[in-house]
Amino acid sequence: MRGTAFTETMLGTVRLDGEQHAKQTRRIRLDLRAEADRLLRPHRTTEARLSGRIRIAGWADDPCAEGELEISPLSRRRIRYRLTFTANGRVLTLDGWKSVTPRSPVTSMTVLPFTLYEGDARVGEGVLRFPLATGLAPFLLSFRFPRRDTGAEHLAPRWNGDPGRTEVWYTTLTDPASGTGVWLHHELTAPADGSEPTAHGWVAAFPRRGEVRHARFGPVPWKSPASGFTADGVTAMPGRLTGTAGEFGWDLTERAEGPALFTFPRWSWRRPLLPAAQMLPAARATYEGTFSYGDRTVNLAGAPGATARIYGHGNARRWAWLHAELGGGDVLEIVAAVSTRPGLRRLPPLVFLRLRRHGRTWPRRAERSAIGLLGLGRFRARIGLPGWTVTGRTALRRIRVEVTQPAERTLTLEYRDPDGSRAVCRNSETADARVVLERWWGRWRPEADWALDATAHAEVGER
Repeated sequence: MRGTAFTETMLGTVRLDGEQHAKQTRRIRLDLRAEADRLLRPHRTTEARLSGRIRIAGWADDPCAEGELEISPLSRRRIRYRLTFTANGRVLTLDGWKSVTPRSPVTSMTVLPFTLYEGDARVGEGVLRFPLATGLAPFLLSFRFPRRDTGAEHLAPRWNGDPGRTEVWYTTLTDPASGTGVWLHHELTAPADGSEPTAHGWVAAFPRRGEVRHARFGPVPWKSPASGFTADGVTAMPGRLTGTAGEFGWDLTERAEGPALFTFPRWSWRRPLLPAAQMLPAARATYEGTFSYGDRTVNLAGAPGATARIYGHGNARRWAWLHAELGGGDVLEIVAAVSTRPGLRRLPPLVFLRLRRHGRTWPRRAERSAIGLLGLGRFRARIGLPGWTVTGRTALRRIRVEVTQPAERTLTLEYRDPDGSRAVCRNSETADARVVLERWWGRWRPEADWALDATAHAEVGER
């Protein structure tokens, strides 16, 4: 199902009531993004989520305003905005609507009278206007009609019986209380020689201080469950992960906190034409439950992390991976890999980088970061240990990512690809990362800077 998303900017003035602002008029600006779960239909009512920035000169500047938008231009003849934001520590609500009338359609669609409330008390009123001369073109060009995927549909097994395929469900998370990183890896391997497919995997704990520990489960025959993964007493189903392996035991519930994120192009997941593809059914998730190993039990509450999926012919020749929770709902996912295919194995790593920030994903298309090898982009990876880097840029933004996997916080595991070749991964769920984002405004200027101390999830591997 497709949804609707667009951005809108409105400018105006507001008069604030109160002892210090007796009818004082101030400039106000709204930069908003609206997202609806279905296509916008003018003859019906469409509900959308609002997010963005509210600025009131000398009084408020909140980049994390949130609210609702009711779009009913024909059925109710109104477009209503309700936004909650903070100003000087006060929680305020902006409530207003455009009254659509056939006699003056342009004015009624571009003028928004509103009232400010603190709780039930009115604290101000004003008028916002949509600037047609400067705002119409960006407004129209911002419209997108994204697919609305459910995470559960992407957890169902993809394997169709072809030999020489690998399918993976893996979950990584960080306990916010103790700083312990958790890795749950579930894998289906269908050997290239046509022999019976097997299910296997492992679980690992990365304490902030102390020895990294792990245990394996399987291999056992693959039973083709209808949804997710189940084998050897271990399950990875929509919203639930359970199992035991060696000294480990876990019973976790998973709650999606955001829409799906396709690290590779969306089409490559639906139509497996590439050697492999990776995606996240939910770019962010939180976990509740218990995770125990040895004599230690970690009680998880609101632990941030994500579950990802891989489907393809096996591992790359060399690869690096990063999942970074950046805070405030922002997340960064990177896969950099050198293919095993003849002709491609001699090229530098292809980079697939997806930064979801303030609800928007950059680069806009997943292919953008990977086609640098063709001279159409500038994304590069230098893969190594204990540190590796990714740099990249588009016309108006550039990014630098530095990842450090300390040896004492990195686990080395060996396993086999469908063709029988040996693969080695070196994983850390307590890696360090530095992410610097810049934007071009006549020169490169800082836009955001994140430093992750032992909370990044990262891996470097090779065949």
